Amino acid sequence: MSETPGSSKAPDTPDPNLFLVLVDGANVVGSRPDGWWRDRRGAAERLRDRLAREGLPGSAGPVEIVLVVEGAARGVTSVPGVRVESAPGSGDERIVELTADQPGRPRLVVTADRGLRRRVTELGAEVVGPRAVLG
Repeated sequence: MSETPGSSKAPDTPDPNLFLVLVDGANVVGSRPDGWWRDRRGAAERLRDRLAREGLPGSAGPVEIVLVVEGAARGVTSVPGVRVESAPGSGDERIVELTADQPGRPRLVVTADRGLRRRVTELGAEVVGPRAVLG
């Protein structure tokens, strides 16, 4: 991938104007009782692949999707269209950090966790529940 002439942005640097979608992997996976607890890593990989294939349903334009995983799902790799962040501790803490790191950027957090919802909205992010990506 080459840089656009006159651009100082690195080729792999996301466009800061793109809508940033942060997905709480554990919360979204855990919202459906489909046996995810038997294979947390596999469940996170299926969610990642669904996000890569379908993006954010209803989105009017391109978005940057970041799937945050924790615990047994750590180590899931990124794929084109979805960057995976393995939280060293709590996934919620990593989502708050990623939200806080992008104050001027439009941000959407996908979670049903009430405490996390409160924390990221205080930072200016919008929030939707798991149905936004699972249908």
